[in-house]
Amino acid sequence: MRAYFDNARAHGFDLDRLFVLLVTEDFCDTEGMASMLDDEGVSGAVFDGAAREEWYDDHDISEYSHLVPAASHAQTSFGLLYMWAHSEFDYGVFIDDDTLPHDEWDFFGRHMANLDRTDEVESVSSDERWVNVLYQNADEHGLYPRGYPYSAMDETVETGTRELRDVVASQGLWTNVPDLDAVRILMDGDLEGQAQTRTDFDDFDGDFAAEPGQYLTVCSMNLAFEREVIPAFYQLPMDDNEWEVGRFDDIWSGVFLKRAADVLGKDIVTGYPLCEHNKAARPTFDDLNNEVPGLELNEHLWEVVDAVGGDADSYAGVFEAMADALADGDWSDYRNGDFFNYVGEHMRDWLDCLDALAAPRAAAPADD
Repeated sequence: MRAYFDNARAHGFDLDRLFVLLVTEDFCDTEGMASMLDDEGVSGAVFDGAAREEWYDDHDISEYSHLVPAASHAQTSFGLLYMWAHSEFDYGVFIDDDTLPHDEWDFFGRHMANLDRTDEVESVSSDERWVNVLYQNADEHGLYPRGYPYSAMDETVETGTRELRDVVASQGLWTNVPDLDAVRILMDGDLEGQAQTRTDFDDFDGDFAAEPGQYLTVCSMNLAFEREVIPAFYQLPMDDNEWEVGRFDDIWSGVFLKRAADVLGKDIVTGYPLCEHNKAARPTFDDLNNEVPGLELNEHLWEVVDAVGGDADSYAGVFEAMADALADGDWSDYRNGDFFNYVGEHMRDWLDCLDALAAPRAAAPADD
């Protein structure tokens, strides 16, 4: 975070515009994190597990605490709940703790500018209806990002230009360690959870948007978004479930967001600002064990959501249609298909939780 603050200062971005919410756990140095924000002169708050439980109680939503799993990347959803409860926040930015900004870009400023764009940008589509966000130099490195369906590989890519309508999300990509799944990391010959093939500046050539009706992976390590998308941007419940499905929280939320954006005539811009992804070494097989239970489901999730919500007129409406399709469907043909039902029920709870946060709280009774 200090590096991101230094980047802001170097580019003249006013740090007074930021409120930094650090989501962590009870076993982490929360006092040190709070002191860091004070030292940097940046407004913010630190929420470990105990602080989150207290916040749920204070906002009368303890019944929805199951929506945010502990010690999981999916706990970024707590940041979305916090934003929703505080209407003064118009924009959110997700930053993972293993990334650094590049000096070449005003990190926060570029994301904010992307969300305000109405110019022409390169448009991308494929015959598989999936866009590889690393397509710009794929002939050289051959990489597909984490969450890209295996059945959509070897696609034929078409590019053109299109005028941006209303950008609601800005996804920055990553140099150094690419965001790959465990199978692809193993195929790259790496047993430490990273990749032997790395990405650098030459692998990226500006911004692009996937055409309506096309899907793409959305990684939340370097991502800005507008407040309005929160009803359709729940980071799915991963890791702490009986099927042991993990690693698809931001991937599946990105599929939902893209479907909602297409229905509502919105855009997602991908490309700059790049960040440097310095993923720590860890056993690739640990990631594989987390991903395998959901791999088959990942091949089919987009087909489910692509078939519903087309007549909705709000993010919540599209999300509700997707939630109902997943919660009420018969997925017995898929390995761990019941997880789709579980996800759908959590999506319904997400909308109910947002409604509870938005409802005015009862006034305290006056003293006699």
